[in-house]
Amino acid sequence: MTRPPIYLASGSPRRRELLNQIGVPIERIGSEVDETPLAGEGAHAYVLRLARAKAEAGLAAMRAAGLPPRLLLAADTTVALDDAILGKPLDAADAAAMLARLSGRSHEVLTAVALTDGERVETALSASTVRFRALEAAEITAYVASGEPLDKAGSYGAQGLGAVLVEEIRGSFSGVVGLPLCETAALLRQFGYPVLG
Repeated sequence: MTRPPIYLASGSPRRRELLNQIGVPIERIGSEVDETPLAGEGAHAYVLRLARAKAEAGLAAMRAAGLPPRLLLAADTTVALDDAILGKPLDAADAAAMLARLSGRSHEVLTAVALTDGERVETALSASTVRFRALEAAEITAYVASGEPLDKAGSYGAQGLGAVLVEEIRGSFSGVVGLPLCETAALLRQFGYPVLG
């Protein structure tokens, strides 16, 4: 069955690959938003707010470009450790510091998904627990030098070289990578978009 494309308000190649994995064709659309946490904002509220803001920014971009209306999906992923939000690192030193904080400990990976048809916005939240093995300083230095951590929340990618850091995942692997497919499929079904038949 050929499914209609949806707009993806994200530049993440991982999200594009995950949607392709479940047979959802996408067209990329811009959705730049300020990702600065609000004062006193918890990680759960933060990712839900950003996913919704990215969906709204994507809708505005779609309308400004005069594109045909379609479902639009946006998402945001963050890492939370001891109630602190660990977003994308500022630089290599920040990435190394984050990885040192995560070493030998469990943390939460939160991915919020927002789906809109232009009239209503529905959201879902995936929360997974990830445990890192104890990391040696030389491993952190080598991993940061690979460049992989520099554009990822928490400074690692479980789908790439960062997989060697991860001892255990409890929850959604696809959510840790950046788009929880179970929750995404449920949202699509709410809007009448078929994922499985």
